[in-house]
Amino acid sequence: MNGYDSPRPESGRMSSGLVGTLLIGIGIVIGVVVASDFGWMPFGHAVPEAPLVKPAPPVPTVTPPVGVNGGEQNFVHVAKAVRPAVVSVFSTRTGKSEGPHAMPFEDPFFRRFFGDEFFRRFEQPPQRKERGLGSGVIVEPNGFIVTNNHVVSKADEIKVFLSDKREFKAKLIGTDAKTDIAVLKIEADGLHTIAWADSDKLEVGEFVLAVGNPFGLTHTVTLGIVSALGRAAGIAEYEDFIQTDAAINPGNSGGALVNARGELAGINTAIFSQSGGNMGIGFAVPSNLARSIMEQLVKHGKVVRGWLGVSIQDLSPELAYQFGLAEPKGVLVSEVLADSPARKAGLERGDVIVEYDGKPVENATQLRNAVAQTTVGKKAVVKFMRDKKARTAEVAIVEQPKNVAQAGNEDAGEAAPSSGRLSDLDVRELTPELAARFGLGANERGVVIAKVRQGSAAEESGLKEGDLMLEVNRQPTPTLKAYERAASKLGKGQAVLLLIKRQGRPLFVTLKP
Repeated sequence: MNGYDSPRPESGRMSSGLVGTLLIGIGIVIGVVVASDFGWMPFGHAVPEAPLVKPAPPVPTVTPPVGVNGGEQNFVHVAKAVRPAVVSVFSTRTGKSEGPHAMPFEDPFFRRFFGDEFFRRFEQPPQRKERGLGSGVIVEPNGFIVTNNHVVSKADEIKVFLSDKREFKAKLIGTDAKTDIAVLKIEADGLHTIAWADSDKLEVGEFVLAVGNPFGLTHTVTLGIVSALGRAAGIAEYEDFIQTDAAINPGNSGGALVNARGELAGINTAIFSQSGGNMGIGFAVPSNLARSIMEQLVKHGKVVRGWLGVSIQDLSPELAYQFGLAEPKGVLVSEVLADSPARKAGLERGDVIVEYDGKPVENATQLRNAVAQTTVGKKAVVKFMRDKKARTAEVAIVEQPKNVAQAGNEDAGEAAPSSGRLSDLDVRELTPELAARFGLGANERGVVIAKVRQGSAAEESGLKEGDLMLEVNRQPTPTLKAYERAASKLGKGQAVLLLIKRQGRPLFVTLKP
């Protein structure tokens, strides 16, 4: 039954033939209306182009946020207040549906969330006029709308449909692919809006409502809770997602996630799904991040991000022990880039940042987002641990460069002796052949891990073939001889702190006894 349960007709009810006819009709309607915000649909004769009409109805009043009536779990007033501020966003484009960037559903990140079967239903031949469907949120009464970048990406034309049936052509003010946020503008005044919430005050377990247009079913409201905060899902470069179990489906992207007071807590962005539908795991961009991106796009036409100039990683209990810390709080600095604000402020590799600009640092994602949102030119206070001592530095944040560099005998090709604490590793002097084999740059120098014994402690620690070995227990290993000297000093039951370089980025790894 195509995955849906359907009761059999009983005597005195509709005949099976009539039911089948109705189901086929419903299927045709759904097939026409459904359009994923992650994919594109061709125009069809069943979806005629509606004329652009702009009647002049009375100016609606802006309803203030309201809470749950009398403390009861009744969200009727909240739904009435926010639904008029959520719009349908239609985007159209003409072009080939081939190539890695031709259509949003070719992006492997989105296939991960929706599955191959869902996208096969919407695959199209090249050179077709295509349509995308998503949602948006009116945040200013003069027509500014926040949505997702993937809803309007590469669109030739964007139309917005309001709850009162009015239709507008929308101007794309700006997009930010790194957070998947876009801003639209329509020529209208006195529109319903949703007030911004302070997403930093959002708590796990709090009620939230998702409002949008799933599968083209406009102004649908679903209820859930905040399942988690600070999620990274691997679909955007800067992620600090709110996770919710409120039902979110294709078409909801760009819609509103509101709290029990009717305030905009987030912009619905993605779901985790193996079927193409809701599985109780949805993600939304927090309102504070979305608002910051919107304000920059409106004011500057682009997003200006702050830059500290360090490579960082999360602190595990093993790494915390290696650096003399009682508990794994903060993030570990694995590299300080030359001429960066961090270098000028005196930060060094091996420092553990525990506080940034007055707020505790929980993980690398949080610090990265906080620095990116710092106003360029601001002097931020950074607290960190070095040699078991707390230190403070004032760092002048600068604009993030467009291209940030990630910070021996080539002919030797010798292998280090296979003995001692690092006997599970086959470490060799880097040669042009090994560099080509592991996809390393022509200018790389040092020693490389050529093989990791399966099932060994080295493999369990995350070491991989092709990792460049930079340090062993804080001793630099630029050559094979230096590596051998450092390895020979390791005790039998001693945990080893390694500094490697993987895909251009330094990374500390602890090799357990």
